[in-house]
Amino acid sequence: MTSLPVQGAQVVSRVASLLRIVGRKPEGSPLVELVRESGLTRPTVHRLLSSLASEGLLDQDPVSGNWVLGPEILLMGSVASARFPLEEIARPSLRRLAEETGESAFFSIRRGAETVCLLREEGSFPVRSFVLHEGVRFPIGVASAGTAIMAFLPEAEQEELLANWTAHAGSFAAAHTRSLVRENLATTRQAGYSVNPGLVLEGSWGMGAAVFDQRGRPAWALSLTGIEPRFRAERQGMLGRLLMDEAHRISTLLQGAK
Repeated sequence: MTSLPVQGAQVVSRVASLLRIVGRKPEGSPLVELVRESGLTRPTVHRLLSSLASEGLLDQDPVSGNWVLGPEILLMGSVASARFPLEEIARPSLRRLAEETGESAFFSIRRGAETVCLLREEGSFPVRSFVLHEGVRFPIGVASAGTAIMAFLPEAEQEELLANWTAHAGSFAAAHTRSLVRENLATTRQAGYSVNPGLVLEGSWGMGAAVFDQRGRPAWALSLTGIEPRFRAERQGMLGRLLMDEAHRISTLLQGAK
C-alpha cells in the first residue's frame, strides 16, 4: 500500500515531463526525441502519449508525425490566464520596447530551475534572432532572461545552482562556464541588467532585466534579442535603461494585481 502514492506521483512526473518537452516548440516533437529527452523507454512514452491524446491534451500531427499540444491545453491556458493576467500587463511594455529599439522583445517566467518564454513582440529591424520563441526553455542562468533572474536570487540559491552547474546547464555549459556565469551575475547586479554576448548562439546577443513579485523575488524577466552589431557597448546603456524602466513598470503592476 505504501508504494501506491509513489507510483502515482511517478506517473504524474512522467506526464508533466512529456508535456513540457512537447510544449517547447510550436511544431512539437517526434517520438524519438521524446524518448531521448525524457529518459523513458519507448513503450512507456508511447503509452503515455496515447493516453494524453485520448484526453485531448496532446495531438499527433498527421503530416510530420510530431506530437503537439492538444485543445484541452488551450482551454486550461485560457482559464489560467484569468488568474495570471500576464498578457494584459506585460504586452504594452513589450510593444514599447520593440517600437523604441527595433529589436524583438520577450517576457519570460521562472519555473523552478528554468526560464520559459511566454510572450514575444517583433521589432522593426529586418534582421532578427530566432533563438527565443514562446515556450522555449533555458536553464536559469543561461541566456539574458535567466541571467537577469539568477543575479537577484539569494546568494545561497545561486551557489546551489553553481555547485552543480555542468549538470544544470547541460548542453549550454560549454559556453556558459561557471567562472563566466559568476562574472556575468556580478556585472548584472551592478548594472541592473544582463548582457548575453552570443553565448547561446554565436552572433545572437541579448539583454535582460528582472521583474519582481510581491515578495521582492525575481520571478519574471524582460529581454531583447538581436544581432551583435545592434548590441554594441555604445548602445547597451540606452537598451538597459529601457529594459529596467519597463521591468519596474511591470513589477509595480504585478505587485498590485489581485
